[in-house]
Amino acid sequence: MNLQGRHALVTGGGRGIGRAVAAALSAAGAQVTVVGRTEKPLQEAAAAGHAQGWIVADVTQPEAMVDHMRVIETVRGPIDILVANAGGAVSAPFAETEPSQFREMFELNVMGVVHATQAVLGGMIERKSGRIVAIASIAGVRGYGYVSAYCTAKHAVVGLVRSLAVETAKTGVTVNAVCPGYTDTEMMREAVSNIVAKTGRSREQAEAAILKSTPMDRFIKPEEVAAAVLYLCSPVAAAVTGTTLMVAGGEN
Repeated sequence: MNLQGRHALVTGGGRGIGRAVAAALSAAGAQVTVVGRTEKPLQEAAAAGHAQGWIVADVTQPEAMVDHMRVIETVRGPIDILVANAGGAVSAPFAETEPSQFREMFELNVMGVVHATQAVLGGMIERKSGRIVAIASIAGVRGYGYVSAYCTAKHAVVGLVRSLAVETAKTGVTVNAVCPGYTDTEMMREAVSNIVAKTGRSREQAEAAILKSTPMDRFIKPEEVAAAVLYLCSPVAAAVTGTTLMVAGGEN
């Protein structure tokens, strides 16, 4: 798992899964740059030693992403590893989900991956080496009620990964997705709080309701997702491309 000499970029790298991924890649010897829309979490990740650099950027803005990538590569060298982690979710019954919410989920969860990938893929192909990992979700391979916009977007991420992997199979670049189940992150804790507020259930009851489809009956740790990403970014995974690696406690 030695990533010495590799430059890794992690979008949404200031919190949750992204921060755990940055920490794992950095511990393996990679030089890590974290990207996000909020400055403070990025600074904290760097201060904790999980990243060697950070930059405030919005993955939904393609021109800005290209400009930022050029700056990053000028300062820190070519990007060898991209972990496209930035994303988000909205929850509502389908009948109450506005078209704008579908577009928002698509822009953030899908086009965010597209923009970051297009900014680095050309250089990877020229160097005949690269790793691209998209953080999708178990919601990218199965359906859930009340998150139709999110599920639609994450299914699209998985489709993008599978298609791009075929297109780049002979270039030395691998493209994969990691699909976490319910993970113990700030976003999940907020979701639990929302259930408590709307239903009057206790936190324990809300968590049990969320986990009822998970055979392991527990939340996934961000570090467990990061370990899967680390494997896909490592030299030993050179023949692994186009896959969706589940880290979902037995859900499939």
